[in-house]
This record gives sequence, C-alpha cells and structure tokens, in this order.
Amino acid sequence: MQISDQASTTPATTAAPTGEQPGTSGAAIAMYCVLLAAYSLMAADRYLFPALAANVRQEFAFSIPRTGLLTTIFTLGLGIGGLPTGYLLSRFTRKLVMLTGIAIFSAGIAATTIATGFWTMLICLAVTGIGMAMMATPMFALAASYFYRNRAAAIGSVNVCYGLGGFYAPVLTPIVLASYGTWRAPMLAFAAVGFVMIVLIALLVRPWFSETRRAAVAKAGSGGADTLMNRNTILLTALSVVEGLALYSFLGMYTTYLRVELQYDPATAIPIMKYFGLGALLSIFGGWLGDRLSPRVVMGGGFLLSALLGYLLYQPDASVAMRNFLTFSYGVVASAVLYVNLAGYHVKALRGHLASRGSGMFVTTLYASSALAGYLMGELVSNFGWLLAGELQMSLLCMIGAALSLALRPSEMSL
Repeated sequence: MQISDQASTTPATTAAPTGEQPGTSGAAIAMYCVLLAAYSLMAADRYLFPALAANVRQEFAFSIPRTGLLTTIFTLGLGIGGLPTGYLLSRFTRKLVMLTGIAIFSAGIAATTIATGFWTMLICLAVTGIGMAMMATPMFALAASYFYRNRAAAIGSVNVCYGLGGFYAPVLTPIVLASYGTWRAPMLAFAAVGFVMIVLIALLVRPWFSETRRAAVAKAGSGGADTLMNRNTILLTALSVVEGLALYSFLGMYTTYLRVELQYDPATAIPIMKYFGLGALLSIFGGWLGDRLSPRVVMGGGFLLSALLGYLLYQPDASVAMRNFLTFSYGVVASAVLYVNLAGYHVKALRGHLASRGSGMFVTTLYASSALAGYLMGELVSNFGWLLAGELQMSLLCMIGAALSLALRPSEMSL
C-alpha cells in the first residue's frame, strides 16, 4: 500500500499527462466508485475465512493456534506484496496492477476450498494477501494523488470501503452458509464476484484517471524528515506493530471466541462483525481528525480507548446487543482513527520524495505483525484462557502504544 506521488511511479509506456486530466470530474468520481467497489470486495474477502474458521476447524480438526494463524496469514502476503508491487508500479500502469491483484486474491480464495490440509490452506490464504497488496497499493496511491490536498481524508475514503466490505461480508456469509451447508460456498461466491469486477474495471476505468499524477504536478507539502531514521518514523513503526497485533487478533479470532467459547451459533456470531465494518465507515471523519489534531492526542487517545474496548470485548457476560455496540466502537477507534492516521502520519513524518517509503514502512510493519496476531492469540488462549489473552494482546499492548504516542513530535512532521 505504498503511497507514491512521484513521476517515477508512472511507466513511460503509459504516457499519462501531468496536469488535470481530460474528462469531467463526474466521470472521474464514477470510475473511482467502481474501484472502491472492488476494494470493498477485497475487504469482504478478508472477513470470509475468520467468519468461517470454526467450520473449517471442525472439518480438519485444527488446533486453536493453527486456526488463528490461518485467519491472519493473508496479512503476511500483504506485507510481502507491498515491495514487489511498488516495483511493478514503476513499470506498469496502476490499472493493470490492480486487475492482476484482483485476479490473484480471487483465485486464492477459490483455491482455498480445494485445499487438502493445513499447509496447502496456509499457502492459498497467504497468496490472497499478495493479491490484496497489488489492489490496495495503487488504490492508496491513486487516492493520495487525485485528492492530494486532503490526503488523510482520501485514505479515509478508501478505508470506508473496507468498512463496507466488513459490513456486508458478515451479513451475506451466514446466509450462503445456511443455504448450501458448506463453508466452501461463500468463498466460491465471493471469488466469482471478484472476476466480475475485473471485467467491469477493464471496461469502465480509463487511463487518464487511473494514472493521474496531480500531486506530482502540484508538489504539495513541505517539512518532514530527510531520512527514515528519525524519531517520529521509529515511533510510528512501533505503533504500527502494536496496532497490527491488537487489531488482527480481534479480526482473526473474535468470531472463533464467540462460537467456540460462548457457543454462539453462526447466525448470531458472524453478523456481530458487521458492526466493526459500520465503525470503519467513519474513516473520512477519522482522517479529518488526524489532519487537524495533534498526533499525540489522536494516537494516544485512540490507543487508550482500544485498550478499554479490548478488555470489555472478552467479558463473558456481555449481551449480544452490548457486543454489537462494543464491536462498532472498536471499528471506529481501531480502523477509522488509528489505522487511517497511522498511514497518514507515516507519510507526514517524511519529506515528499520519501512518502512512498513511509507508506511502505507502515504496510510492512503493520501487516507483518498482523500475520502472527492470530497465532499469538491462539497460544495465549491455550495457556491462559480467552479473557486473559484479550487483556494481554489487546489491552496491555494498546496501553504501551498510548505511552509511546506521547513521545511523537508533531512539529517535525510535514504540513
């Protein structure tokens, strides 16, 4: 998900103009909506396996730690895929890279249904993450370039579609699961929609929009550090690790907790996660806050609230209505505020010519730690139980994140 506004990211073969592109703004918004729809599908695919993990575990007799690893291993592919995607974007168009990414993660989702055991399933799910990186990286680059005057809010608009995918995936998944009686049916259905999106993007999205370089022409922004080895970037990198471990322990394992520990049926447990997606819909507002308030306030307050919510989410006596509310609140704090602004602050911590490296640092550290989040949560659960595991991996880690946030230096960030 490297945000790159430099001219070098547009291949010479594209011959994209450098100024305002031809066509109406309405057409640009329409094409942007098509791409956002594809991004929401990618987000929905992220929720599929965690929602179905209890069914898969029952069929294959996987342990809790192994199941946890499967629910978050796609993030390893996301982290690994960021670097080669940046290389591809320097030689091919954003549109081609996105189309290839959608094909890879859709094929990976479909292939998971024919996996014969843990390792083949692990590989298929990791490959989906590489495809997701190839979709997400140019999407963030496009949003930051076309809406360069409000980058955090633009990143927020992309994350809104993450929220949409996180809303409709938990709604549709149990319906398809109940209709066909197998966990493979929802995965095949979502994979098929991915290939439909490839056709729509190929036909409807024009190069004058997908290859826009408005930010490179405007040369917006000033200030920031001249090297990655600066106080703010180092602190933000640590905060990204904390966010990855906490956020994806919840996304990967909370449905399993509801079904295995609390014995919720699928029709009750899976839809609870849609409220996280609803919370993420406030991402534009979260980006707006990040553009206007001190990073110390945004990050410190966000991590403190995450610590509190992490503690409450694993209280066994909470009602379904309370879990819906807590899950929504966690979506607002962890996704709309912390995720969006971590991405934005990594860019603001550096001068413009290092923006893509800052974004790459965010993606690599957050998603590399996320890949281990489910496995770590599973090990903690096996040794200490769900309540203490939640307190350690969500609450304690986020309290450490809040303390680290106080050491940020907003005066050294770019405008």
